[in-house]
This record gives sequence, C-alpha cells and structure tokens, in this order.
Amino acid sequence: MWGIGLLLLLVKIYGLLVAVLLLAAYLVLLERKLLGRLQIRLGPNRAGIFGILQPIADGLKMLLKEDVVPSRADRTVFLLAPAVVSGTALLTFAVIPFGEPITLWGREVPLVIADLNVGLLYVLALSSLGVYGVALGGWASNSKYSLLGAVRGAAQLISYELPLALSLVPVIMLAGSLSLSDIVRAQAGYPFLLVQPVGFLIFLVSSMAESKRVPFDLPEAENELMAGYHTEYSGMRFALFFLGEYAHMIALGALVAVFFLGGWHGPVLPPVLWLLVKTMLVPLFLIWTRASFPRLRYDQLMHFCWKILIPAAVLNIVATGAFMVFTG
Repeated sequence: MWGIGLLLLLVKIYGLLVAVLLLAAYLVLLERKLLGRLQIRLGPNRAGIFGILQPIADGLKMLLKEDVVPSRADRTVFLLAPAVVSGTALLTFAVIPFGEPITLWGREVPLVIADLNVGLLYVLALSSLGVYGVALGGWASNSKYSLLGAVRGAAQLISYELPLALSLVPVIMLAGSLSLSDIVRAQAGYPFLLVQPVGFLIFLVSSMAESKRVPFDLPEAENELMAGYHTEYSGMRFALFFLGEYAHMIALGALVAVFFLGGWHGPVLPPVLWLLVKTMLVPLFLIWTRASFPRLRYDQLMHFCWKILIPAAVLNIVATGAFMVFTG
C-alpha cells in the first residue's frame, strides 16, 4: 500500500507543479494583454493566434540568453538567491486544499499534498523565508542599485508580514484550527469575508505589499534603481525571480480564497474550479492596480503599515474576541 501512496503523492506533486507553472506563464500573457487594453494599445499578438504562444517564446528566449555573473559578485549566493524566491512561492501550494478527500482504489485520497495541522504557520514561515531571496540576491550582486533594492525589499516584506499575520488571527479564532482544510470546512455555511471584512482588506493590502506589486514596488522602482534587487540578473536566473513573483501572486490568491472566500465551496461547479475562480480574482485585482495607481513614497509605505494597518489589525482581533465572548 505504501507504493500506491507514494505514487499518488508524486502524481499530485507533479500535477500541481505543472498546473502552477503553466498558470504563472499565461498569467504574464494575461497581464500584458489587459495592460494593453487598459492603456489603449496592443498587447503581444505575434507569437501564435492572438499571441497565445508568447509565454513559450519568452521561455525559449530566457533559456538561450547568456547567464552573466558579475565579476565581483558572491558567486554562490548570487546563483542560489533566485531559487529561494521561486522555491518558497511554489512550496506554499503544498498545503492548499482543493476539495474534500476522494476515494481511489478503496482508499481515501486527500486533495492536498500535505494537510498539516499547523498549515497556516507553515505558510507564514515560507513567507518569511522568501525575504532571504530578495536580500541575498541584492547583496550578492555587489551593486549599489541592487543593494538598495534589497534593503528596501527586506524592510518592506518584514514590516508587512506583521499586519498580514495579525489579520489571520480572527480567522483562526473563528475556525478553531490552524489547518487550512479545517478553515475551509468552517466556511461551509458562509465565507469569512462576510464577518471579517476588515481582516480581509488588511490581508489583501498586505498581500499586495508582500508581492512587491504597484503601488508597493519600491524594491524594483525602475526610475530610481534600474530594476532593484535583480538588476544584475539575466537569463534563466532572472526568469526564476519573475516566476517567483507570479507564482507568489497565484499563491496569495489561493490563500485569500481559503481564508476569506470559502475555498472550494460553491454551487454547480466542481470544487477545484471554484477554488481556481476565486484564486484568480486576486491576480486580476493586482493587474488592475498596476494600471491604475502610482507608486508610494517609501515613508508613505512604512507609515501606512506601522500606523494604520497594524493598529487596525489589533483592534480587529479585540473586536472579534469581544464578539465571540458576548455571543458564545
């Protein structure tokens, strides 16, 4: 039986990786198309019908480009940093549940790679580890632009992890568990968005900052830092940073769906499709904000985190606890 279990695990891992990588590749195309429409111009439309082969062309271009390492860079750290960014984003999907367990060959198969009873802590731990990829990549490049981008990125990501984690405390209180599957099951009657709108907004804004997207793209800031922490990267190592960013967007969308939108619950459609639909709402929102909002100043970025989001998250925890005491 252990052989069948191992085979099912490998199939789930392989299938999930292929799905996430394809989704990330075509999310880039979707973003370029939508930005073109929003800015009244044409997006990519030459590679294949309507540009549908553009992600494949971009992937081949990255594979064939020369991988340059600056002569004074810390070579080992420089080469490993992109893998940290993309790896932590992909590992997040290990605890995302896609539905209730199904029965195959007489045994119950959970639709999740690892149903950890501390899955939420696992997600937060990976979010913290992702900071190292940004910081080490900028530091190891031995470039002032990269170093400034790395310092900005480290300060931003560490700061916004606090309101992001605090916004999830009421979710834990309502669900009574740290398991992502249990949190989704607790929303069988209604999504937590209806009772936790403040927590949802704090989590969504903090997720935007964690993904380093406009208006929180200070670590890259092309008009100030060229490309920020990944200025010196080229070829597939730059592609790994790029992949990590879009995989992170999809992971954040899945987490929003799990924590606040009811996860796989919904009528008519299969559970996996419901989760996919809810997941894609966040990347679409991030693309819209990129086309609509200017970049914040760095002091505004930190002021918003420490003086607005964190106090609001703490007050939300207190209000949720008081509500549960008086109604329980």
